[in-house]
Amino acid sequence: MVRLIIVAALFLGFEVWQLVVSERYLGIRQIARNGDPRQLGLREGIAFCWSVVLFAYWFWMLTLLATRFSRIHAICFLAVSALGYSFRRNTSIKWVLVILTFEGAIRIGLLVSLIGLAWRRM
Repeated sequence: MVRLIIVAALFLGFEVWQLVVSERYLGIRQIARNGDPRQLGLREGIAFCWSVVLFAYWFWMLTLLATRFSRIHAICFLAVSALGYSFRRNTSIKWVLVILTFEGAIRIGLLVSLIGLAWRRM
């Protein structure tokens, strides 16, 4: 339980960081000046860390399926991520920030709920 709380808290921090980074690269100022975030480019170190954490996040979501009390959270995490990706894939750049914000907010809520559930079970 303690490991679950610690890992969920780390991913909670990652979600907040991801919202900040997405606002920087896809924010209102970028949209107003018709900036393309693909041309801005992340630094190589940040892009590598972001990719590694995303792979670890997906792996963690899949491992949550093995724990009985967190299975519904895992299903919701996977569904939100898959739906968010499919929506982002099929919209214009102007709507990606909106979708990312909603997706991140839902995942943050799921993480807080999972932390609370694990805390009560200790």
